[in-house]
Amino acid sequence: MRIGHLRYTLLLFGALLVGMALFACGGGGGSPGTTGPATPPASTGSLAITASGLPAGVNAALRVTGPNNYLQDLTQSQTIGNLAPGSYNVSASPVTSGGVTYQPAPASQTATISAGATTVATVAYGSAALSLTLTQVAADLDYPTWLTAPPGERRLFVTERPGRVRIVENGVTRDQPYLDIGARVFTEGEGGLLSLVFDPQFARNGYFYVYYTDLQRNIVVERFSAGATPTAANQTSGLVILRIPHPTYQNHFGGQLAFGPDGYLYLGTGDGGGGGDPQGNARNLSSLLGKLLRIDVANATAAQPYAIPAGNPYRDTAGRRPEIWAFGLRNPWRFSFDGGQLYLSDVGQDLREEVNIAATGQAGLDYGWNILEGTLCYAAATCDRAGLTPPVFEYEHGANDVNGCSITGGFVYRGRALPELAGRYFYSDFCGGYLKSFLATGNGIVEQRDWEIADIGRVVSFGQDAEGELYLLTSGGAIHKIGRGPTQ
Repeated sequence: MRIGHLRYTLLLFGALLVGMALFACGGGGGSPGTTGPATPPASTGSLAITASGLPAGVNAALRVTGPNNYLQDLTQSQTIGNLAPGSYNVSASPVTSGGVTYQPAPASQTATISAGATTVATVAYGSAALSLTLTQVAADLDYPTWLTAPPGERRLFVTERPGRVRIVENGVTRDQPYLDIGARVFTEGEGGLLSLVFDPQFARNGYFYVYYTDLQRNIVVERFSAGATPTAANQTSGLVILRIPHPTYQNHFGGQLAFGPDGYLYLGTGDGGGGGDPQGNARNLSSLLGKLLRIDVANATAAQPYAIPAGNPYRDTAGRRPEIWAFGLRNPWRFSFDGGQLYLSDVGQDLREEVNIAATGQAGLDYGWNILEGTLCYAAATCDRAGLTPPVFEYEHGANDVNGCSITGGFVYRGRALPELAGRYFYSDFCGGYLKSFLATGNGIVEQRDWEIADIGRVVSFGQDAEGELYLLTSGGAIHKIGRGPTQ
């Protein structure tokens, strides 16, 4: 009896478990029962961006901005995940490669990101040949040599070779000079007032510096102060920072000042003149001629007009000038800084013109003159190149100077009007009268281009305004702004 009763109980309990299992699984049409916790909805979304129309190896220029200061730059098609819901902007900039500019469509679009979803944005690039044009902004100046502006200033400040600084505003040149030091400026040969630079703290201290040749043919760097009104400097505020003897010859004065990204003042001096550097100045480290100099003028006084920055290669070397940053230059006719790089053009003797590019921290470079002219041995079949820094870019004069005879260095373009040309270095030639550019990359010089602008005249210098736009200054007294031409 006990065994039978136990079997009966086990069978009954088993049937009960089966029924419960069927009940829990919803089998047999019963109640579905209760479920576990629901999967929470996704809190982020994705943006899939597709860029098309560019040749292989050419990067797109895309930027995504959105909520919470989101910003990401892209160079190709890509899906971005984990984006907070909201409205995003996808902007695309033109891209130039091989002299062809690829325009994006659309240039800007809005993409709304929803949680748990992927939004698609497409950008199609199409090719169009970019052209440039010149717009005259001033005329009848007396041999303009330099153009610049302090940060945030819409006015243009132009140096005239006879010793005046003029203000150009809205296409009108003020009759009254901002500064006039003509009575003490030597203008024969290649002399004159050659450049001007505003102190990085100009808005606070009102200082600016000029580079000129005095009546004894010395190279002079002098500091002046802004005046009581914004239209005239304090004519009597001059403080001579540096005076460099330049005897014998009337050429190769160099002529430019620039503040580097390190806050120090740089100046490029010529080798003293004469063919082939007959005085041997360029590679003589006890001479300040034929050099790129670096000095600290932050606390300039009459007693100590400048200090020697730490890091100058000959700061503590007896018999060598501590102001020297680089040497072996013939006549550096314009240099400029672009981020962490220095672009320095040097005028050649008879055969070649050159552009040197170096990291701003590279001190003590020997650019080779008068052993080298460009990458050629100067006046010799062979030469010792050990320790010399050859140019990154050069060009031959050619028969009858068909390619030019005296390079006019310019700037790397960083303005807003022509974003597709960002990073391109612009230059000209006093004899060539053209506008050309190239792009310096880790793999060498690419995108060499002649912009085929006719009748420019003799280009003395480039200029750059406070917004990074570029200008050409001609010996005939005209100033032209470089801008976008008609689509070809």
